[in-house]
Amino acid sequence: MRKFNIRKVLDGLTAGSSSASQQQQPQQHPPGNREPEIQETLQSEHFQLCKTVRHGFPYQPSALAFDPVQKILAVGTQTGALRLFGRPGVECYCQHDSGAAVIQLQFLINEGALVSALADDTLHLWNLRQKRPAILHSLKFCRERVTFCHLPFQSKWLYVGTERGNIHIVNVESFTLSGYVIMWNKAIELSSKSHPGPVVHISDNPMDEGKLLIGFESGTVVLWDLKSKKADYRYTYDEAIHSVAWHHEGKQFICSHSDGTLTVWNVRSPAKPVQTITPHGKQLKDGKKPEPCKPILKVEFKTTRSGEPFIILSGGLSYDTVGRRPCLTVMHGKSTAVLEMDYSIVDFLTLCETPYPNDFQEPYAVVVLLEKDLVLIDLAQNGYPIFENPYPLSIHESPVTCCEYFADCPVDLIPALYSVGARQKRQGYSKKEWPINGGNWGLGAQSYPEIIITGHADGSVKFWDASAITLQVLYKLKTAKVFEKSRNKDDKPNTDIVDEDPYAIQIISWCPESRMLCVAGVSAHVIIYRFSKQEVITEVIPMLEVRLLYEINDVETPEGEQAPPLPTPVGGANPQPIPPQSHPSTSSSSSDGLRDNVPCLKVKTSPLKQSPGYQTELVIQLVWVGGEPPQQITSLAVNSSYGLVVFGNCNGIAMVDYLQKAILLNLGTIELYGSNDPYRREPRSPRKSRQPSGAGLCDISEGTVVPEDRCKSPTSDVKDNSFSRSRSSSVTSIDKESREAISALHFCETFTRKADSSPSPCLWVGTTLGTVLVIALNLPPGGEQRLLQPVIVSPSGTILRLKGAILRMAFLDTTGCLVPPAYESWREHNVAEEKDEKEKLKKRRPVSVSPSSSQEISENQYAVICSEKQAKVISLPTQNCAYKQNITETSFVLRGDIVALSNSICLACFCANGHIMTFSLPSLRPLLDVYYLPLTNMRIARTFCFTNNGQALYLVSPTEIQRLTYSQETCENLQEMLGELFTPVETPEAPNRGFFKGLFGGGAQSLDREELFGESSSGKASRSLAQHIPGPGGIEGVKGAASGVVGELARARLALDERGQKLGDLEERTAAMMSSADSFSKHAHEMMLKYKDKKWYQF
Repeated sequence: MRKFNIRKVLDGLTAGSSSASQQQQPQQHPPGNREPEIQETLQSEHFQLCKTVRHGFPYQPSALAFDPVQKILAVGTQTGALRLFGRPGVECYCQHDSGAAVIQLQFLINEGALVSALADDTLHLWNLRQKRPAILHSLKFCRERVTFCHLPFQSKWLYVGTERGNIHIVNVESFTLSGYVIMWNKAIELSSKSHPGPVVHISDNPMDEGKLLIGFESGTVVLWDLKSKKADYRYTYDEAIHSVAWHHEGKQFICSHSDGTLTVWNVRSPAKPVQTITPHGKQLKDGKKPEPCKPILKVEFKTTRSGEPFIILSGGLSYDTVGRRPCLTVMHGKSTAVLEMDYSIVDFLTLCETPYPNDFQEPYAVVVLLEKDLVLIDLAQNGYPIFENPYPLSIHESPVTCCEYFADCPVDLIPALYSVGARQKRQGYSKKEWPINGGNWGLGAQSYPEIIITGHADGSVKFWDASAITLQVLYKLKTAKVFEKSRNKDDKPNTDIVDEDPYAIQIISWCPESRMLCVAGVSAHVIIYRFSKQEVITEVIPMLEVRLLYEINDVETPEGEQAPPLPTPVGGANPQPIPPQSHPSTSSSSSDGLRDNVPCLKVKTSPLKQSPGYQTELVIQLVWVGGEPPQQITSLAVNSSYGLVVFGNCNGIAMVDYLQKAILLNLGTIELYGSNDPYRREPRSPRKSRQPSGAGLCDISEGTVVPEDRCKSPTSDVKDNSFSRSRSSSVTSIDKESREAISALHFCETFTRKADSSPSPCLWVGTTLGTVLVIALNLPPGGEQRLLQPVIVSPSGTILRLKGAILRMAFLDTTGCLVPPAYESWREHNVAEEKDEKEKLKKRRPVSVSPSSSQEISENQYAVICSEKQAKVISLPTQNCAYKQNITETSFVLRGDIVALSNSICLACFCANGHIMTFSLPSLRPLLDVYYLPLTNMRIARTFCFTNNGQALYLVSPTEIQRLTYSQETCENLQEMLGELFTPVETPEAPNRGFFKGLFGGGAQSLDREELFGESSSGKASRSLAQHIPGPGGIEGVKGAASGVVGELARARLALDERGQKLGDLEERTAAMMSSADSFSKHAHEMMLKYKDKKWYQF
């Protein structure tokens, strides 16, 4: 047998998985039955881990900015994340290392740069001229808290207002402070005894850059003359200010206040406002002031050439509108439109045709950042319709409860799902194109189809096209449609296992080739779906009820407080196989008055219209037994070739023939063992409620009571979006006292017994105690016989045991290639077949795609089994252990998948200690072990999944999916695949001043800020005031600086009109820097592999 050299494996694996580097111990085989040598092609150099893209709505957003020339939108969050959006498909995610909240964002318009202000009083300059933006400079304020920033268009001087009421000025090229400071006591009148509060607004007069308008929270506004360093005018109002906005002519400005009023001021009339408006206040008679309203948090004042100006504001509703949803108000001339939003408004911006503040603004849309959504309103159309959002921001429409990821699907799947999903689109959107359309798409090197499926708390299932690092929703299925919804709380039967979200999806089993879909929900229900392009009306929804109960000697009844309150009895079921078109008889309570034979949900009895797409084939529900609720389902598998679905929970297993609508198997876990139960658990005799189709749930423990909740999953708490999927040992190590749950199921065509000479259909079952058992399947011939003759199932006992719960099983043929489960290719079921077709159907029987069935009988197979602690490769039919690998001693595996990569296959594992590991197959050589992330919450543990071609994903926040790759090839191609945020665009021409304005003055007054704020005239700023921190740069930064010319930022302003001449001179230097960056990248990667246990850089 070939010996594998482990020395090549990455050095210094961490303690959490140190055992991974142990030599595996191949079992010795008797002579004459030696393992054939399989040439393995995967090596450690094929693997590298890096994040690729993040999809979904930015979690807990806090700031918004827009570049009107580049047409790029930026969103900052409370956790220091930065998301940039261009045209659909161009998105980017960056993260501030500190994790402090982003309080404000300011684009350097059309210069490919962005300034972020954080709650920890730091300012950062981001370079957007590279595919992965990087920070070039940071500035940390040491003595003052930053509250507001303003960067005038085409200026390099950033005004920074503070909590103390002072204004500092930062040069954005060098990121250093100017010596010029506007102190609060100089700005307000000296006679004023009180502090004016923090700076809440700064802006320069659109017509005179030398005049700065400063808004203080207390209600004072000051127009400051920058040249003479004194206040020209002071405007006072007795209500706190939230925001200020200029009219483009610079003669008027508008303030929004905490009492729901707007005040309009003439610049030269500081005594009182020319107009006071309370947009939502009830006008009282006798000229009294309107009643106060809620604060107007923001106002914008935008002018048009051909009509009235727009005043747009958020907040300001009257206090008596209890329960009213948050609103955006658009005032245009005499009309006022109040647009209700689904969530509270974080910020909004009006998108205008011009970047120049001194020109008619011509607003065309409003982008509204909500707590959980991004809405774009069309101002040019009557009724202000919203634009259809092309970004994948609706992942969290209902909280995500589970995910599955499929790479390299059949090519016809995405078009099929798209065509049925296109009919679900809402109407009434704006007819215009989405206006945020900056940037360019990357070159998609990956051409294979990828699909992500998300299950949600409301019972919906969404299919997403995830090909080439983009994401687009294809189709949405509502599984709750088959159940009766209770009209009010009073008539709600007390049969729910969970108080909230009784339809939440826990497990998804999908066969891409046959398009069969099976989902398991939180109320112990399973629904099987077929895909059809035809609409059908189902008169009666086929349903089965399964009664699973199994009792053990010497186990006391759970304490009374755990028994649920007794409700009024509701319908139940007789669990025998039933004809598909009938509903079961009801019996609701057992002889001692406990709830019995009642499912948790009630299936609709009225006809159900099923649109093209996924249509219900069968609903299966577990029922209450003797006052005990059914346990949540922990594993699920469907096979289209056999026409079977199987599911298990912490007490037993049930198999259903979905073609004949019959229960084939209904056993407690103990009964699967037969007489070979290693724990010697004795069934109680005589049994209560024995049923012909098998026994029900089992409660194992060696004479001790286990609290009921041990085997339940953490319930799906929507508030923190933790996800519920019962795997009793997933997150706590298993012990003998907990129930033995069914944790893995795999249909396959393989050898069930040592004496078998040929493979046959069977089901492999894994449990949380690490046992693998086999159930043989005897299927009738295909065609009509399949619907008439019964499927015979026979448990064949235990094959082997591993440490920890079984997570995943797969099979390899004699050459080491994956043997996929048998499947039946998809065909349309709702079309009447021709006679010839029927004849063909009669002759057809489920065909396995397994190569082994066509190979010589003497050839063997390998079973690959991964548990929470170890992996084993078993040779079949001999059942000898060929290879074994202890994956982790101190932690446990959360997810293990057998995946295809680079024309080979490997086992990929994600451990609870944050390690991602891969192992070769069949020899289980360690190939990759990287400390990726500490497990911070259950959400990541329960949504992490690997798929083919080196792809993986998890839900990084309640609203976002993070995708990553563990393939070296994908990491290398990633730079090409990412979109470009910055594209060369000419800055629009400045507005024409006109003849008379040029002759008599007026028009925009410019200011030489360099002369005013530069070191020569204003001196140096105090060193203790702020600390300059150079950007981390990194390889990405070097590349970006080289290609984006940011290294030349100080000499050649980034404005494109000045940049054109410089490009020629820079080309050679850029090329040199790029090549040096590339070589640096290679060396850095080698160093990283060498020292990975000391530091891991996540690019």
